Amino acid sequence: MKNKLFISVLSLIAMTLTVSTLDAAPKAKARKSEVKNIILMIGDGMGASHITQVMIDQKFAPLNMNRATGGGMVTTYSKNNRVTDSAAAATAFATGYKTNNSKLSVDPENKPMTTILELAEQAGYATGVVATCALVHATPAAFYAHAKHRYDSDTIATQLVPSGIDVAFGAGKGNFDARKDGRNLLAEAQEAGYTVVDSIHKLDDVHSGKAIVAYPTGRNHLPMMLKGRGDYLPQATAKALELLKSCSRKGMFLMVEGSLIDYGGHGNSEKDIVAETRDFDNAVGVAMDFADQNPGTLVIILADHETGGMSVISNNADFTESESGVKTRFSTGGHSAVMVPLLTYGTGADKVGGILDNTEINHRMCELLGL
Repeated sequence: MKNKLFISVLSLIAMTLTVSTLDAAPKAKARKSEVKNIILMIGDGMGASHITQVMIDQKFAPLNMNRATGGGMVTTYSKNNRVTDSAAAATAFATGYKTNNSKLSVDPENKPMTTILELAEQAGYATGVVATCALVHATPAAFYAHAKHRYDSDTIATQLVPSGIDVAFGAGKGNFDARKDGRNLLAEAQEAGYTVVDSIHKLDDVHSGKAIVAYPTGRNHLPMMLKGRGDYLPQATAKALELLKSCSRKGMFLMVEGSLIDYGGHGNSEKDIVAETRDFDNAVGVAMDFADQNPGTLVIILADHETGGMSVISNNADFTESESGVKTRFSTGGHSAVMVPLLTYGTGADKVGGILDNTEINHRMCELLGL
């Protein structure tokens, strides 16, 4: 009887070890295609119609976005509104939780919620944000700051350097060095080891280390593309990737925003939308090229919401056989509640797709980086 019991126990142990080995096998396999770098690219206010109009404008020549190998759609509603604003939407991407419109990475009761950038910093990843708006504006700020209201720019600015962020490129220099409290936050950043300049071109000879670019636009954003901004966004994206690669061997998290697509939508300006979306697509190309050259890089392209209720319709309601041309129409000067496009490229592109809520984007990114 004792022998039979001993044999049974041995059999049970052997079965347990076999099951454990089988359970562990998929996990070991997953590590072979580990994502080390995530580049999250947000076209602020960019809907499917915005992208379509750019394609039509260039006679359907492929965009960089056409290189995407995966994707889906993203729902955008906030905690208290079916139509989100940029602050609540960026908070969902940054923290994985819904909040009320106008709040930045705090919950509806104003309790701070940890962001993916903060988690990445704690885990040893290099981190950064690039935007065409002021660095204290809703989308970039949601990743490094916490505020009861998105327009509390004085409070938001004080949190940039303490967040540990490695690179921050954008506008609104006055938010940091022309303050009512007399502090010069850019001078403090220099003392903390950052290279601080007021133009991306002043980093041409800088190839490593932490850096802040704050354009001297008062407290405002960079100019629109049609007002002469130039190639800032793709250049800033390339420089940010170069510097972040120098900051950490473990990997990086970078958020890049085409901020002023949204302004084209608010202004119901087809020309501004096309120019801003095309500029954003050029930055997407830079990110995709980096992914090609650096295995383990995932590029995620999406929007926080759609702006303008833009549609692209036929010039001829009769739909004749001959080409009738197209025209754009706008249903609002604000945001809409429609889902926005999601595109992915690089390592792990198949892991972020389908119809997802904006909070799920955060969850997938954290899972892939092991945060």
